[in-house]
Amino acid sequence: MRRFLFVSCLTFFAVSPASADITHKIQSSISLTVDGAASQATRLGSTLAVSGSNVTLGTAPSLGTLTPGSAVGYTPGSYSVATSGDAFSYSESFIEGDATPSATTVTSGVVGSLPMLGNTLTQSGGVAGTLAGSLDSGGAMSITAGGAGTAAVAQLVMELSIR
Repeated sequence: MRRFLFVSCLTFFAVSPASADITHKIQSSISLTVDGAASQATRLGSTLAVSGSNVTLGTAPSLGTLTPGSAVGYTPGSYSVATSGDAFSYSESFIEGDATPSATTVTSGVVGSLPMLGNTLTQSGGVAGTLAGSLDSGGAMSITAGGAGTAAVAQLVMELSIR
């Protein structure tokens, strides 16, 4: 009996206590975004093209000083048929380019007037309207939709790790 008592006591004290690492993480986030306005403009240059066959050049076409919105600075050429009675072709085209725009200024994040050039892409900005979001310490989330061009995302992540 003594041996049994001695062995059982030894076994009882030799066993290590149980241990476990427990990690509990709670992360919550909310993201509210409103799209910004944007404009991209590319200025187009003036072009003049002339081609033909069986024609004789009298006066060459020319580009002078162009006035925006009109072709005042363009002088057309004069041509005549080289060999009467033979087939001929003639083509003359002119595209007036954009005037040099004044510098664009940004005041308080707003561009007062956007340039309008030959190739312009403009995107209106979002309207916050009633866009809102809230989180509380209990994990409750609330988001309210805004106007056009807005987004609201709320996220709650709970992680429990036992090792």
